Amino acid sequence: MTSRAILVYHPDAAETRAYAELVRLPRPTLSVRVASTADEAADLVVETEILYGWQFPTALLRRAPKLGWIQSMGAGVERFLVPDLPRKVILTRAAGVFGPWMAEYTLGWCLWVTQRMELFRTQQRQRRWVEMNPTRLGGATMCLVGLGDIGRAIARSARALGMRVIAVTRSGRRAPEAARVYKTSTIRQALAQADFVVVTVPLTPSSHDLIGTRELAAMKPTAWLINVGRGPVVDEDALIAALDEKRIGGAVLDVFNREPLLLDHPLWGMDNVVITPHISGPSTPAEISPIFNENLRRYLTGRPLKHVVDRTRGY
Repeated sequence: MTSRAILVYHPDAAETRAYAELVRLPRPTLSVRVASTADEAADLVVETEILYGWQFPTALLRRAPKLGWIQSMGAGVERFLVPDLPRKVILTRAAGVFGPWMAEYTLGWCLWVTQRMELFRTQQRQRRWVEMNPTRLGGATMCLVGLGDIGRAIARSARALGMRVIAVTRSGRRAPEAARVYKTSTIRQALAQADFVVVTVPLTPSSHDLIGTRELAAMKPTAWLINVGRGPVVDEDALIAALDEKRIGGAVLDVFNREPLLLDHPLWGMDNVVITPHISGPSTPAEISPIFNENLRRYLTGRPLKHVVDRTRGY
């Protein structure tokens, strides 16, 4: 009986093993193979039917004639949406696990701003006792650019802290998590109201440079931009100019056009910028594996998979 091959791929060998160990095979005709480099994957991809991966070298997709399904270990799937991916291949993303992580990240940094944590830590190091009142997060307005499962999780947490939440989506359709939802065509009207602008949209052709010069100009001079979506959704040059000229309060950035961020990048030296290394919504084997195992059962029995990517929309 011919074995049907699953390839588990992650650029970190230890992570690859951790993901592979949590795969639950419902049939003995399945086999699990692992790779953490392009060379290792090249030797295995020819026989692969199911790819379970993160940062997979997509040039190898043209060498996978048996491939029928790809399960991404992350929420973003733009890496897989390449011409080398045959139309017959089903692409699914991980969903429903990143929202709580990213809500804590976002609200934590919002509180860092309002509680003046950097100021007080600086004064502590200087042994200076200077009273400076914090401001309330309750009553502030958060504008979410994107209201998928991640955006909704952030919105619920923000509302629990007393924030007013508005959002921007393609459709502008009402949502219980937001006081008002604006269409993308009226994004500047929404941005103008915000004390915190939180970017959660996936990277697609239509979202590339969605936040540009005009959008940044619409923001309050005290407002902070928090990007937990994808770097290219924000026009990086326009953002650097707005930060350098203090036209917005600052930015908390977890994603960038190029990662890791180059050592000589101007963002590193800006005192109104927080840089984190793409850690706001980590993929962990324990949380992603149930998604894969459920979809594996569905795939083998011919049932519809969960979280299938619409290639036209890009998510």
